[in-house]
Amino acid sequence: MKIPTYLIKGDLIYILSPAKSVEATHVEHAKETFEAWGFKVEISPNCTGRHAYFSGTDAERASDLQIALDRSDIKAIVCARGGYGAVRIVDKLNWEQFEKTPKWLVGFSDITVFHHRIHQLGAMSIHATMPLNFQNNSSAALHTLRSAMIGEPFEITIPSSNANIKGATKGRLVGGNLSILYSLLGTKDCFDFDNTILFIEDLCEQYYHIDRMLFALKKAGVFHKINGLIIGGMTDLKDTSPSFGMSLKEIIFEKVERNDLVVCFDFPSGHIDDNRAMLLGANVKLEINEKESRLCYVY
Repeated sequence: MKIPTYLIKGDLIYILSPAKSVEATHVEHAKETFEAWGFKVEISPNCTGRHAYFSGTDAERASDLQIALDRSDIKAIVCARGGYGAVRIVDKLNWEQFEKTPKWLVGFSDITVFHHRIHQLGAMSIHATMPLNFQNNSSAALHTLRSAMIGEPFEITIPSSNANIKGATKGRLVGGNLSILYSLLGTKDCFDFDNTILFIEDLCEQYYHIDRMLFALKKAGVFHKINGLIIGGMTDLKDTSPSFGMSLKEIIFEKVERNDLVVCFDFPSGHIDDNRAMLLGANVKLEINEKESRLCYVY
């Protein structure tokens, strides 16, 4: 995988909102944060605009991102928030210049659409917090974002969950929002899952929705292709009445059906305040023992 050029002080970060509209206060706070880190910041023309649910029309949002993909002075593209809308513009973009000289694209949730496309173009990208969340994020979430952008080595170590399947494995890190992964199965943007460590997270889904999506991954053979599975924030999951009758752990293990697959629960990434950065496309090592779970990058 191609590694985009890491940022240095004085480099230009471009903030845009390619999906749902976002309040200007969040964008301004992020701008101040990036400037305090020593970077220059430009905000896209339609970043804080509004067109119904979105920050602009499909054409306006695509135009903002096309500028970011093409301009050589822009060194990183930071998506202000997710929501919905990335899939509406991903095929309207010309990725030719980006493929020649990839740059860091940062975001999560709906931005997983762009992570898929960038993966197909053979480049790494950053699954991380976005300006909408900066004010509520943990210091670790922001620190790992900065480290990922400047190429400062970091790893993530957390106490082990009793639900984990212990072991050690290596692979290329892929993944993001489960709903987006599910929606892109069988498309030209679908991840190549062979010899990977898959990360998933989601927000406000019914347990049976999670069940349906994981069945789709199972039927696509994903759980027999990957070397490890990381479950991040599964935030505000909802049950039905009567109850669906299965816990998240039970839903997942029913689909995995492999006792040799290393599985890590409660990983600090996703729709949570402690949303730590993940370098998608990087080679990583996942180690889980009774005391701790550790994800490190193989440089």
